[in-house]
Amino acid sequence: MQTLPTPQTAPKPPALDTVIHRRQTRPVSVGNITIGGGHPVVVQSMINEDTLDLEGSVAGIRRLHEIGCEIVRVTVPSMAHAKALAQIKQKLIQTYQDVPLVADVHHNGMKIALEVAKHVDKVRINPGLYVFEKPKSDRTEYTQAEFEQIGAKIKETLAPLVISLRDQGKAMRIGVNHGSLAERMLFTYGDTPEGMVESALEFIRICESLDFRNLVISLKASRVPVMLAAYRLMVRRMDELGMDYPLHLGVTEAGDGEYGRIKSTAGIGTLLAEGIGDTIRVSLTEAPEKEIPVCYSILQALGLRKTMVEYVACPSCGRTLFNLEDVLHEVREATKHLTGLDIAVMGCIVNGPGEMADADYGYVGKQPGYISLYRGREEIKKVPEDQGVEELINLIKADDRWIDP
Repeated sequence: MQTLPTPQTAPKPPALDTVIHRRQTRPVSVGNITIGGGHPVVVQSMINEDTLDLEGSVAGIRRLHEIGCEIVRVTVPSMAHAKALAQIKQKLIQTYQDVPLVADVHHNGMKIALEVAKHVDKVRINPGLYVFEKPKSDRTEYTQAEFEQIGAKIKETLAPLVISLRDQGKAMRIGVNHGSLAERMLFTYGDTPEGMVESALEFIRICESLDFRNLVISLKASRVPVMLAAYRLMVRRMDELGMDYPLHLGVTEAGDGEYGRIKSTAGIGTLLAEGIGDTIRVSLTEAPEKEIPVCYSILQALGLRKTMVEYVACPSCGRTLFNLEDVLHEVREATKHLTGLDIAVMGCIVNGPGEMADADYGYVGKQPGYISLYRGREEIKKVPEDQGVEELINLIKADDRWIDP
């Protein structure tokens, strides 16, 4: 008798991973903050005050730090600016606290860098400008001998700074910019991500030859696709070479307004989602304080840091039983000072309980004039619409998760 074959149970597909697995990097200390080594992604910004203005600089640094900027960068275009940082650092300690500071050094800045290294926690140098070679208009190529000769001059110029930072236990950022690659890199690799990566690797090798590895690397560009390609290539090359330096992410000169924020998010968020990046700066043509909320929003959206309430809200449709936009605003204004909570505001029962399944609390329109309040998936109470926000607060208080503003 013919028998039917036994049906085979299809193998269960593996569960999709919803966790971002960050690239393993070495820890680099910048004052009391650690970049890399599994620590939370660090938020940075830069004051726009002249560092010769001591009072203004101290106030600018403090404003940034008080709203969550963990490392603050300042620019030091002259020796006078470098020496002023000693007073800025001391005044911060006396009147506020010891904020981790980074100094930006450009254009043949060895003497400036050596002075400023005494007073800050990290020095940022741009390989394309640190030993600046004036371009020759009649040049058609770089010979290998010329390339190596300039490399030797770079090492000679960089070594004193490396040794100073190494002996003080301080850090360096090798900050490559797409728009300021050295001429010999442009001739050898072109205006490309390869040129950016090789520029960084040259400086890394010099540091390693002097037994200095407290390094953070950045490869910024104003065009997002170039920035993405450069960081991805840098990771690949470091993996090949056994390097594990943390990366500082940013889209340089992103502009202002909504587009500047979207552009920064497109670059920084994409790499963070791939597990790449240990510290970030959003570069906006606005007051520096405007950069910090964008940084935290990017990190919160990716689940990398939880610094504010996460609001889940449907886009509204014909089924919505109240003015969703107004209610969301009311809920946000009442609870935005809290941290670590997920609160859902849903317009109807169709999407409500299902779409807000991961929320700590839910505010759902189930019937005209009434609001159903949820704790997780459990409906707790139904209240008149005009009491909804007040009763939501009472529910959070009952769970001992409320703090006064």
